Amino acid sequence: MNRILAAALLCLGSVTAQAQTLGAAFASNYSVLSLGSVPGLPTNYGGLTFLDSDTLLIGGAANGATGSLYTIDVARGAGGAITGFVGTAQRFGGPTGSVGEYNDGGVVFGPNGVLFTARWPINGLGQTKPGSIDEDKIIDLAPLGVASSLSAINFVPAGFGGAGLIKLVSYSGGQWYSASLTPDGNGTFDLTGLTQVDIDSTTPGIQNLPGGPEGFVYIPAGNPAFGVNSMLVSDYSAGSVSAYEVDAQGNPVLSTRRNFLSGLTGAEGATIDPVTGDFYFSTFGGSNQVVRISGFTAPIPEPGTWALMALGLAGCLLASRRRAG
Repeated sequence: MNRILAAALLCLGSVTAQAQTLGAAFASNYSVLSLGSVPGLPTNYGGLTFLDSDTLLIGGAANGATGSLYTIDVARGAGGAITGFVGTAQRFGGPTGSVGEYNDGGVVFGPNGVLFTARWPINGLGQTKPGSIDEDKIIDLAPLGVASSLSAINFVPAGFGGAGLIKLVSYSGGQWYSASLTPDGNGTFDLTGLTQVDIDSTTPGIQNLPGGPEGFVYIPAGNPAFGVNSMLVSDYSAGSVSAYEVDAQGNPVLSTRRNFLSGLTGAEGATIDPVTGDFYFSTFGGSNQVVRISGFTAPIPEPGTWALMALGLAGCLLASRRRAG
């Protein structure tokens, strides 16, 4: 089904954060709060990440040629938790910025501050260097064997098996892929060793993620109700967020799937607050909102994590100054 039509149908049955239900294993440790819609952000919403500790980077007009990424400042309250948005969403890279055509659930910074974006339904992986106002490189994934179409990407963080590998997932089939990055000499990267991963070796054939997967994040062991390194996946089609344990290469293990949050409409993006450790997801339809899940342990950022974010912000500011000049 076309994602725009699906979103329209989902909106007819849209639920609010008050109707969303945490899984039994998580209800006593976590809480759900909708931050509402982002002022000035075109619907439908795509993926999201943090540009810096007080600025979200989020996709608008997702899945279409007119799609773009936008920045929005956030307000923080007690304990540093985000309580709302400040001002109006601004196009990333300024009025002429065009990063994020066909944006989907995957928006994430990678090595050297390069911004990686999933492009749905055209099955592409975009890369934008700091300071650029358009993608510097787009990899067509179909010739590499990726099922149509890529919906999300992320990098395995330090402290997990497979740290540094890039993981990719397709919507709606849920095909899961793993690859490494190799510098291409132009400040961007090639995918090397791209392989589809069987996430359930006990069942014949290659098994995929269910639920129409979109954005996903890694959750370190030690967070309440997460005894081992795990991940959370936004399940667009299933209207849920699922929790999985991960294997020694940072891949989800299908047999460990647990319901983290249900009663959703159009779960899309996924990101972790670098200040509080809170989990955030956006919705494609479903009132087009950003939802906060609190209760996670505040992270201790690696120097490289802050460096990536600083590079991205510095690039954006540099581009703005160039245009002003």
